[in-house]
Parts: sequence; structure tokens; C-alpha cells
Amino acid sequence: MISKELREAAERGETTPLPIIGWIRVIIRVVCLALLLITFVPLHYIYRIFKYGSPFPMWFLRFAGRISGAKVRKIGTPLRRDVFFIANHISFLDILSLAGASGTAFVAKWELSQVPLVGWLCQLNRTVFVKRENRLGVAQQINLLRIALEDNWSVTVFPEGTTTDGQSLLPFKTSMLSVLEPPPPGVLVQPVLIDYGPLAEEIGWVGDETGINNFKRVLSRKGTFELKLHFLEPFSPEDFRGRKAIGSRARAAIEAALLTSLGKPLREFKHDVVPVRYAAAKDIRDEDSSFERSADPDHFE
Repeated sequence: MISKELREAAERGETTPLPIIGWIRVIIRVVCLALLLITFVPLHYIYRIFKYGSPFPMWFLRFAGRISGAKVRKIGTPLRRDVFFIANHISFLDILSLAGASGTAFVAKWELSQVPLVGWLCQLNRTVFVKRENRLGVAQQINLLRIALEDNWSVTVFPEGTTTDGQSLLPFKTSMLSVLEPPPPGVLVQPVLIDYGPLAEEIGWVGDETGINNFKRVLSRKGTFELKLHFLEPFSPEDFRGRKAIGSRARAAIEAALLTSLGKPLREFKHDVVPVRYAAAKDIRDEDSSFERSADPDHFE
């Protein structure tokens, strides 16, 4: 388990040093992921010659999550089709595990589509890429999302707009829920709590940490860990007036499940998130800064 000091250093954007055994685990897991990739991708394209709707992207993501260390435990029953999942967001493992458990497609930030290999893998699973700053293109993005929902049977959004530490739940940004105004016929909304338990802070990708550093930290861990996917009670979006009411209903369900899981009150997220215009409370930032200064031996010189 990574120390609190190293985790906080990663949040500040510092590179996490790994012992030799950690690098060995990273290399072994990357090799396994590569072998999985070169096995499943040809099978996917061969399958698509004869039939639409290949299961191989879902299987690839399921096994990729397991190779990365996540032992997924499903709590509740995920709907299989005509469903709009709304979930909290902690790690890149969320996508691997949730897609592997349900076959869902995702809404992801456009920058992910430009990452070599990763963007291509997302496209295999029919990910909808959005530019959050492109407000003039929202209508087109909503249309793409509606097509994906009709075509893929299930789509997942992470309305917090970023990843957190598993101890917090940010306000939901509901622009992508406009696809439910009005909802496609027969579509239900199912909230999902992604729960890493006591390891959430260690796994979470927060602050100024780079994606590469987080990926490296997670893959360097010893053994496996339990990741619980709580598929909560679905509801009909037709029973709520507009996307904000739908988002509020889903957030309340996720918050209640997270409170039960943690067994303690949620805490305010301590990092500013500029792309979604979230500003951490000043007293939280000041408290964190004061802790860092007190831990610095030079502070008392």
C-alpha cells in the first residue's frame, strides 16, 4: 500500500518512485494486457464480418480490469438494455470494470480520443467523445449520445466530470442528460456506485497527478483488490421533469449508497477542478496547505 506522503506527492503532480518489484509488476501486467489485446482484437474484427454487436470489447475490458488488479463484485442487478447508467468516477479502472460487467458504452472527454491506442480501444466500445468547452456543439454531442443509446442498448455517463477520491461526491453536470429530454421509448436510468472501499484514496486519480503516473501506481500494486459495483434501483426518467431533476434523483441514490458504504459523512473534495468549474472550499485548501508546511522540516528554520 502506498504511503500517505507518496499519495499526497502524487496529487501535487510529483512522480511516484517505484521499487524494483513494483516495476516488475508493471511490466508483467503490461505484457499481459498486450497479449490480451493481440488475441481479442482480431477475434473482434472476424466476428464483425458475420454479425453485428461483437462481445469481444466487453470481454477484453473485463479481463483487462482483472489483470490490472480489480476483482469486481456486482451488488444488485445491472439492466442489460435500454438503460442509461449514471455513476460516480474514481479511476480509469471504472471504465474497464463497469464495461466488463455490463457491456456499456461511455461518454468520455474528447482528449481521450487523441491518446494513441487508448482512443482506438474506446472507439471499439463505441465511446462517445465530447468537448466540454464546446458549448456550441452540445446539440451534436447529444445526438451522438442518443444514437449510441439506441445502438448499444446501454450508455454510462460520469456527471461529476472528473475523478475523485471515493470519499467525496461532486455536484453533477447534467448537460449530457439532455438526451433524456425526452427519453427514448422504454429507456430507464440506473444509478451506479463505484466503490473501492478503503483503497479508494490510493486508487483515485486526483489533483495534479498525471494519467501515466496513476496508471503506473495502480499496476505496481501487489495482488488484487475488491471493486464493488452497486447497481442501484432503476427509475423512469419520464417521472422527472428535465435533466436536472433526473441528475438530482440519481445523485441522491449514489450519495445514500456511498454514505452506507463509508459509514461516515462525505467530505468536501479538496482539489479545484477547472474544467467543471469546481472550486474547493478555501478552508479545506488552507488546512491541506498548513499540513504540508508543518510536515516540512524547513518550515521551522
